[in-house]
Amino acid sequence: MSRRSLRTLLAAGGAAAVMALLPTSAQAAPHSGGNYGAYGMEGQYPTISSCSGTFRQVGATRYFEGMALKYFYSDKCGSFARIENSRANCSAVLERSNNGVGRADGWVAETVDPGINYAYTMIGNNLHGRVSRAMLTCDGHVLATTGWY
Repeated sequence: MSRRSLRTLLAAGGAAAVMALLPTSAQAAPHSGGNYGAYGMEGQYPTISSCSGTFRQVGATRYFEGMALKYFYSDKCGSFARIENSRANCSAVLERSNNGVGRADGWVAETVDPGINYAYTMIGNNLHGRVSRAMLTCDGHVLATTGWY
């Protein structure tokens, strides 16, 4: 499959297509696709010094079988997704839309590392009219999602 057709599949197919392509074992390295990385702050974790302390939770925590999905936003840095109390083979996913219409153009996912039960994504830049949403996915299935913010 060409790089362009894979990018189109991932952007159009959303998290289900994304998760189907990810390895099922927990790994420390993040995965991303579409045009993720095209905007400032993308590729950085929310713990970087210029963003630390600027995020606030937006929307209600979503739950599935005791696992929690949270969405955080900073008007300075963008947004990220966090999952807590998670089992293995699960990921926090952040989808970002370029134009604010709620169609994913870029995404980043972070799997739960061995020995812990949480994960959080790198920053998605949903500033200047872009929007993003968070998802909890396990074994290739979307189990919980937030709205587009």
